[in-house]
Amino acid sequence: MGRYEELDPQRVHRYKASERVSKVFKDFLGKPPGKWNDLKEFAERLPKVLKANDLKELVEDIVRAKKENKEIILTMGAHPIKCGLSPIIIDLMEEGFITAIASNGASVIHDVELALWGATSEEVDSAIKDGSFGMASDTADFINEAIRCGKVEGLGFGESVGKMLIETNPQNIGLSVLAAAYRFGVPFTVHIAIGSDIIHMHPTFDGSAAGELSTRDFRIFAARVARLDGGVILNFGSTVVMPEVFLKAISMARNLGYNVFKFTAANFDMIQHYRPNRNIVERPTSCGGKGFTFTGHHEIMLPLLAALIKAYS
Repeated sequence: MGRYEELDPQRVHRYKASERVSKVFKDFLGKPPGKWNDLKEFAERLPKVLKANDLKELVEDIVRAKKENKEIILTMGAHPIKCGLSPIIIDLMEEGFITAIASNGASVIHDVELALWGATSEEVDSAIKDGSFGMASDTADFINEAIRCGKVEGLGFGESVGKMLIETNPQNIGLSVLAAAYRFGVPFTVHIAIGSDIIHMHPTFDGSAAGELSTRDFRIFAARVARLDGGVILNFGSTVVMPEVFLKAISMARNLGYNVFKFTAANFDMIQHYRPNRNIVERPTSCGGKGFTFTGHHEIMLPLLAALIKAYS
């Protein structure tokens, strides 16, 4: 026993997420855009200044990166999945416009719940009052079992959950970014902060396994960053975790002798923050790359970006 008292997860009261009142349902999710020539005409008629010009340049860089088989990395918080953008992300992966995804542990939770039950996002304001917030046993047990199996098989965090989703084939598997990434061979790396996700409160959580798999995912992500020269990195809504992870990954890649200097970085968020702007857009591109910032809601900006990519490709 250690010196300090610990709360025992074996005694928590749990419930089923499949029976919970959720705020986001599968019918709410967006749909991938088609190839709209009129949208390209709209974009060409925008002023050739400021953010309108930046957005067109970013789109052109993404289309070029795909043609040249360069890396196009999407880093994100959990909100793009929670806001119904999974089908659009999956479509961009399938079309080759996303070659790697990196996110936090919360994105896994929303992705798994949508795949298993077609609904996610509990009502925190009411659930926090009686301590039932985050106590969905079926969500936690599914992900924690995937982590346990992944440790045995030597997989990464995202790969482990994607593999289990493919193997169990739930009714809404077509909505899962993790399952699609596993199927397409696109690495979806998960960078956790222990204590920040609801699955960490449950007795089935194995911190050593989760840490081992997330460490492996960092190294997988760093290997993709090492190939980023000439490519594009897009950050949607991660204000702390992914900017810090990316900064360490690019430093590691350069330390090992990889030429990762000329690439395009763009940060999309509802409010611009210090870390994504400094650690993704500015510092890493200061040796010959270029960076952009765009402010707006993910549920509008990501579909718009995807539609423009289709129009210009």
